[in-house]
Amino acid sequence: MLNKRATEVYALGQHISMSAHKARRVIDQIRGRSYEETLMILELMPYRACYPIFKLVYSAAANASSNLGSNEANLVISKAAVNQGTIMKRFKHRARGRSFAIQKPTCHITIVMKDISFDEYIDTDSITWSQKAKRKKKDTTMSYYDMYSNGGTWDKK
Repeated sequence: MLNKRATEVYALGQHISMSAHKARRVIDQIRGRSYEETLMILELMPYRACYPIFKLVYSAAANASSNLGSNEANLVISKAAVNQGTIMKRFKHRARGRSFAIQKPTCHITIVMKDISFDEYIDTDSITWSQKAKRKKKDTTMSYYDMYSNGGTWDKK
């Protein structure tokens, strides 16, 4: 039997104050590239959208090393999406008591990174019956002393 292994991690940046169109211009350049190549591209591009995207890519790589234990050299940006966020509406005061509406757009950026060194599926048939029994026995074994040795969990606030 094959079980699906988690090989993807993501970082999500919400309510970033720039238009989605300007962020998509940068995201289209980095989609499908490796982690190290992406960092070099983002450092050298002259757009204002590069810095928040750089932080998100760096955060997704930190999530991958923390959650999956993967190496940064094996990471690839598999998905990158920019969605339109809420629009902040402000008024600028004009002459003769009039006002002018200003719309400040925001966007939500999602970066999904995949580790290419992992297999996507785990073959559980290759595990022998004795290994499954040991694993099951290890997981279900509880002793009275371990449960109450710290004085109980209800005493702490």
